[in-house]
Amino acid sequence: MVFSSIFFLFYFLPFVLIVYFIVPRKFRNYILLISSLIFYAWGEPKYIWIMLFSTFLDYTCGKRIHYNNEKKNFKKAKLWLLVSILINLSLLGFFKYSDFIISNFNNALNTNIPLFNLILPIGISFYTFQTMSYTIDLYRGKVDVQNNLISFGTYVTLFPQLIAGPIVRYKTVEKEIDNRIESFHLVSEGIKRFIIGLAKKVLLANNIGLVWNNISKGNYESSVLISWLGIIAFGFQIYFDFSGYSDMAIGLGKIFGFNFLENFNYPYMSRSITEFWRRWHISLGSWFKEYVYIPLGGNKRGLKVQIRNILIVWALTGIWHGASWNFLVWGIYFGLILAIEKLFLYDVLEKIPGIFSRLYSIFLILISWVIFAFDSLEQSFIFMGQLFGKESLAFYNSDFLYLITSNIIMLVVLFVASTDIPKKIWKSLKKKYNPNLIYMSENIFLLLIFILSISYLVDQSYNPFLYFRF
Repeated sequence: MVFSSIFFLFYFLPFVLIVYFIVPRKFRNYILLISSLIFYAWGEPKYIWIMLFSTFLDYTCGKRIHYNNEKKNFKKAKLWLLVSILINLSLLGFFKYSDFIISNFNNALNTNIPLFNLILPIGISFYTFQTMSYTIDLYRGKVDVQNNLISFGTYVTLFPQLIAGPIVRYKTVEKEIDNRIESFHLVSEGIKRFIIGLAKKVLLANNIGLVWNNISKGNYESSVLISWLGIIAFGFQIYFDFSGYSDMAIGLGKIFGFNFLENFNYPYMSRSITEFWRRWHISLGSWFKEYVYIPLGGNKRGLKVQIRNILIVWALTGIWHGASWNFLVWGIYFGLILAIEKLFLYDVLEKIPGIFSRLYSIFLILISWVIFAFDSLEQSFIFMGQLFGKESLAFYNSDFLYLITSNIIMLVVLFVASTDIPKKIWKSLKKKYNPNLIYMSENIFLLLIFILSISYLVDQSYNPFLYFRF
């Protein structure tokens, strides 16, 4: 993993950028497509055919949908849309959920059907949703048909966000696929954003992740406060890991002339779970809202139907994350909270002092991470018991005192970095001091954290990437 990261940063990416900006503009999609396929094959050579098949499938279905829409044959257009959706979901379902279904069937009926033992293709949950967004929006008349297979393939395989999002809907980059304008300003902004994302991942997520890794594996004597420190560490790890990758993807997109939408907006500052899900993994939430919640009726058919729709969407959101009862329970957990907020609690949270509503949100979010973080519900329930002192667990011990004193500075940095405080401070400094001084200071800071990130990346043996498994 370390070698791969260094190879990507110092060999693959510079080579792609040099070739990309040297060739005439009309060949740049070819360069992006080829480099994206190489990038994917580098990590997943066995399953590259699935992504290629999905690309060709939705390109073909899109052509047929457009043709039949033009002929006013909407039944046939809908049929081709259903072909796209059913085949895409069947592929996703087979590779992601077949063993889960078989193992539960075996447990329920005491049978012994052999498992497929399939390895989940990297990024399949992301690129499947992306390709479906194209055919659905084309059927709805919200986008124009893409007649160039190379251009469509570039959209599907685009390596900056291919393996872990954000989920880029076709309509977001429709004009940029064939008519984007690269510029020095976009390249500069992209590099800055990429470095910030890299620092989030390597300096923040990885280091706090070590704390969670040791606590969750029982490397310290358990206590109530150690358990809370552990789940707080996981909350910081998953945020800086995933938002860091999203920043890197957005930054790389800018370098190549694409403007991807934001995927995070300081979610831990939320005053409700409703607000949290407007700020966390925005691309996933907007996808389910646009293509599941609204088609089910959204909030247009009365409160009962709206609550039903919320619960359906969140059960699906949970299952999207993985083939495990943990994820289904995690999704239903949030669905129930969102339903309660919709019924009455959201208005209450808006009226009470912000400190109380934020504590409410953080508490429920941390409980959700307990469900999310483990491989089985049994493990989650055991850890949940530790949070609340089950079986007279000690409130604190010497291991907690050691952990808190040795990580207090990092925890403060993580807390501040997860809020908009640095952004506000930077804006005020820009107004107060000479722009040239600010520009120079910003570049020095970015250079320092880039060098520090590379140093850590070379030295660290612990470099997980949480969202690869989805």
